[in-house]
Amino acid sequence: MEAKQERVILVGVETEETWKNFGESMLELKGLTKTAKGEVCFSLIQKRPQVDRQTVIGKGKLQELAQLVEAHEADLVIFNHELTPRQGALIQEIVGVPVIDRVQLILDIFAMRARSKEGKLQVELAQLEYLLPRLTGQGKNLSRLGGGIGTRGPGETKLETDRRHIRTRITIIKRELKEVAAHRERTRQKRQGQVFQIGLIGYTNAGKSTILNILTSADTYEKDELFATLDPLTKRWRLPEGFEVTVTDTVGFIQDLPTQLIDAFHSTLEESRNMDLLLHVVDASSEDRPQQEETVMNLMEELDLQHIPLLTIYNKADRIIKDQFVPTMFPNVLISAKSSLGKQELTDAIKLRLMEILTPYVATIPQTEGGKLSRLKRETLLLREDYVEQDEAYHVRGFAEDGSWVLR
Repeated sequence: MEAKQERVILVGVETEETWKNFGESMLELKGLTKTAKGEVCFSLIQKRPQVDRQTVIGKGKLQELAQLVEAHEADLVIFNHELTPRQGALIQEIVGVPVIDRVQLILDIFAMRARSKEGKLQVELAQLEYLLPRLTGQGKNLSRLGGGIGTRGPGETKLETDRRHIRTRITIIKRELKEVAAHRERTRQKRQGQVFQIGLIGYTNAGKSTILNILTSADTYEKDELFATLDPLTKRWRLPEGFEVTVTDTVGFIQDLPTQLIDAFHSTLEESRNMDLLLHVVDASSEDRPQQEETVMNLMEELDLQHIPLLTIYNKADRIIKDQFVPTMFPNVLISAKSSLGKQELTDAIKLRLMEILTPYVATIPQTEGGKLSRLKRETLLLREDYVEQDEAYHVRGFAEDGSWVLR
């Protein structure tokens, strides 16, 4: 039986600092709430020079919020700002229902999406570190919420135990994550040098999983939701010429990604560091496209990914007027992953980018060395293959990571 949707009131303060991206940020909060299976029944917005240090929205507005909670029979209030433990406790006391912030909401969605052991450990670590200073009074709220939004992941029992137990748990998780990261590094080193690696990055909900699916038939979870993918998924993809590469999908980036998540998911995002080519997927139809591109570029710099060759894929071309579209990132390709031409256009663009990155080579393969020719097709981008009868050999031309490797 499906649980009843929680009725949620969203609260946002537009300040002199945040006015530029405020509208998009509130829309995003609504999308995040929907992803967390909440129903937004009201959005309370206030304009002020800066947030109130005690209650974020000021005492008068807080009384209005308490009345709105009663009028709309709301179960939960979500603030579009990170709340200090003191602010959270004070607001909650006045409005009479549980209050969480944007960070807690994102952590909650990550808890829903985590599938692998590493993903679950990372979520638990981020949640415990975030909630540790906010434990006062949590017990009562958690039992009232009954496992609703903001309580997924570690759950009630762990959060109601004493701080010492939680600190011990944090230490254990960090140790386990180190072991997982070491194992991942060993696996990565084995893969390196053997196969060309392509990574998908981009703002959340830009269509990365859809693109992974059309290239590799991976059948990953794809839905019009924020953070549909959490655990990195790697699949093999064979280009029409035979060149075999891997394609890795990663968690989507977002404005104001909580620092707890950048730290906790470092090893997940670090997977992108070892890629040979990054495909930056952008929602071409988004009104906030420049801001989303900037968010991704800033995070790439933070994660030291800016040296990796990049191809920007402007996706969702079916939702825009193509003649009026002006790209801001280069090199790029404009496609609709949902259209019948999408896969071909994308493959052609990736092939062109590969030819810019890889080293051109020519080689002569004797007819007797068929195994070497098969390897060439699999391990390099082989563009031309002519059999010359008088030489009893194949004259081939293509692009490889190391142009001299065919001489080995």
